[in-house]
Amino acid sequence: MKKRIWSLGLLLWGCSMIAFAQTLQKIEPAFWWAGMKETQLQLLLSGKNLGTSPLQVKGEGIKVDSIVRTTNADYTLLYLDIAQAPAQTFSIEIGTGKRVRKYDYTLYERRKGTYAQGFSPKDVVYLLMPDRFANGDPKNDVVAGMNEQKADRTAQYARHGGDLRGIIQHLDYFSDLGVTTLWLNPTQENNMKEGSYHGYAITDYYRTDPRLGTNDELAELVDKAHKRGLKVVMDMVFNHCGSENPLFKHRPSEDWFNYKSQYVQTTFKTATGIDPYASTEDKKVAIDGWFTSAMPDWNQRNPHVAKYLIQSSIFWIEYAGIDGIRQDTHPYADYDFMARWCKTVMEEYPQFNIVGETWLNSNVQIAYWQRNSKLSKQNSHLPTVMDFPLFTAMGKAFDEPTGEWEGGLFRLYDLLSQDFVYTDVNGLFTFLDNHDTSRFFKNAGDTARMDRYKQAITFLLTTRGIPQLYYGMEILMAADKSEGDGHLRRDFPGGWADDSQNAFTTSGRTLAQEEAYQTLRTLLHWRKNNSDIIMGRLVQFTIRKGVYAYARIGEKKTALVIMNGTDEEQPIDWKGYAEVLKKGEMQEVFSGNSLDIHQKNSLKPRETLLLCY
Repeated sequence: MKKRIWSLGLLLWGCSMIAFAQTLQKIEPAFWWAGMKETQLQLLLSGKNLGTSPLQVKGEGIKVDSIVRTTNADYTLLYLDIAQAPAQTFSIEIGTGKRVRKYDYTLYERRKGTYAQGFSPKDVVYLLMPDRFANGDPKNDVVAGMNEQKADRTAQYARHGGDLRGIIQHLDYFSDLGVTTLWLNPTQENNMKEGSYHGYAITDYYRTDPRLGTNDELAELVDKAHKRGLKVVMDMVFNHCGSENPLFKHRPSEDWFNYKSQYVQTTFKTATGIDPYASTEDKKVAIDGWFTSAMPDWNQRNPHVAKYLIQSSIFWIEYAGIDGIRQDTHPYADYDFMARWCKTVMEEYPQFNIVGETWLNSNVQIAYWQRNSKLSKQNSHLPTVMDFPLFTAMGKAFDEPTGEWEGGLFRLYDLLSQDFVYTDVNGLFTFLDNHDTSRFFKNAGDTARMDRYKQAITFLLTTRGIPQLYYGMEILMAADKSEGDGHLRRDFPGGWADDSQNAFTTSGRTLAQEEAYQTLRTLLHWRKNNSDIIMGRLVQFTIRKGVYAYARIGEKKTALVIMNGTDEEQPIDWKGYAEVLKKGEMQEVFSGNSLDIHQKNSLKPRETLLLCY
């Protein structure tokens, strides 16, 4: 696909701005593609007095389905049927007689090649926040004309200057580490007055934030990632936008946002959305209430809003070639709309994957949100759900002593024994931490416990589901949420020219960081080369003397994981695992040593073995 210069407006054809009352300032989306399965195209036109102007379209095979005038005369919605339209540049004409203005609009050929690949349990997702990972272009730290005019690395809630160019410059780092997929926190424009470095207050759904780069740089990042065998997942936000978004500040009509565009705070109690006993009011406030006063809540029941949001996601898949979407605050939005969106995207891109942020307390509630769920009369069409219950269990499992019936690693065994509630365990997104939680290492004391680290990453990367790592875990970055969210998102050391440490290199890491990096790297590369095991059947064994063991059985290979969840040496009960043992010797992945199952063996306190044959 040809690279295109991004423009917020359109060039006018030889007409004076003073000559006519109506002025077209912007079309969203600025261009589209011929040959889509979804053949209706919504164009949102904005400009002075457009709602009072005659409008017609002239192009091959293009039909006007409808022209919708909003209560705000500065907007017009143009719906086109492009089922029979080839790739072309056609004209949109506004006005009559000698006062007609013509505007070019282009339908491009669809992108060719490998894209929209989706992601699966064969992948390992690496989550990073673009503003905090690496600064590849200091010239875009502050952009003239934007509301926030500073970059301050000493302030946890200010922009720090990380960008897409910085990520591009370190793609080889991800390949060396062994992850396969990058998840970027939102990259769309967040032109708020302050505090939107994280990206979740979108002010333009079709524009990359200039402080991160350009639309073309995002497409470049994806293309270069693909050439290295890496996939890219884009974070999206359909529940709310930023209050500086022109569609809120100068909205087409009051019903584009919930509560008639007046601020009502959500209770965050989204379980009411699926609670069979929930009161109508509790459900309404939770789902329709605003995330914050600075994040107005989209009304997805408005069909024009729904179409606008759906098209924005398809735009980025087709334009940048992304492989998946992580949808923020998934249960906060209208259920029917979110189901329609998932279905539309998956029909357009059958290999694609979407993971929803389903932050709920139990596996039953999480299972309800997965597509084809046995627990719901409706179909969410959401392929992958975030496994917050397992996240909670892992947050305790590696710190507590493990008993026969409770505590420690028993939490993992017990939770997985309930996986029958899920329609598809391969559609579970698993993680130890992310940008909204305390890091797995809360403090320096945690980072000193390599046995804890080894148990956690081994379980995460060998159990069922799609594992996600949070940037910096490989170098023991630590933070507690009580310090503030900005500290959870500290800069990766080495991403800025003036950093005293460069953790992207072996020589720039401390001995402890290098040990952690190499331990994780060994496991990731083993995992990448053993997809037969990772996609195989899981068999777990009941807790014996504080030891948790489970096997992953592929068609050709088997792996056995044995973890000591106690602070005492424990014997290995080979007889108890006999049904998955086929040979006398197995190779231990981390040490490379062979282990003879006919000999008496034991586990050191908190030791983890990953045995493969």
